[in-house]
Amino acid sequence: MRIIRTVSVWSLLITTPLFASPLQEQNKVIAKRAFEELLSQGRYELAEQLYSKDFVNHGIHRDVGLEEDQGALKGWHQAFPDVVIVPEKLIAEGDLVTIYWIARGTNTGTGNGLPATGKKAELAGITIWRIVDNKIKEEWSAFDQLSMMQQLGLLPANK
Repeated sequence: MRIIRTVSVWSLLITTPLFASPLQEQNKVIAKRAFEELLSQGRYELAEQLYSKDFVNHGIHRDVGLEEDQGALKGWHQAFPDVVIVPEKLIAEGDLVTIYWIARGTNTGTGNGLPATGKKAELAGITIWRIVDNKIKEEWSAFDQLSMMQQLGLLPANK
């Protein structure tokens, strides 16, 4: 019995990677750069460097390409000119990187259908990117839109 336990622990150590691969670490660097420089700072010129030409953002109801995706990002920057999107946690596995992020900003402009409310908002989201050949090729994202609308006074808050 004791030998079986030792073998089981040993086989677990052998088959479980103790460190992320160089590719996974590189993919996390790309993801962090995209969040800090493009999404947060609005350096749209970096999109060609960071995203694949055939990028697809898989939405709930439909998929969009890079041009429409970047248009939506510009809309968020118009609505929240001071937006900062911080990648809090990055987890890489294979060619996927999952980012838990927090966005903070003041809604002083109009964009993406939002009126300017002058109110601050803070929301969390999760983005999964598939990175191939050092470029973001696919995206799946979800964020707390209900909370954002409540913070902006556009929907009643839960009581």
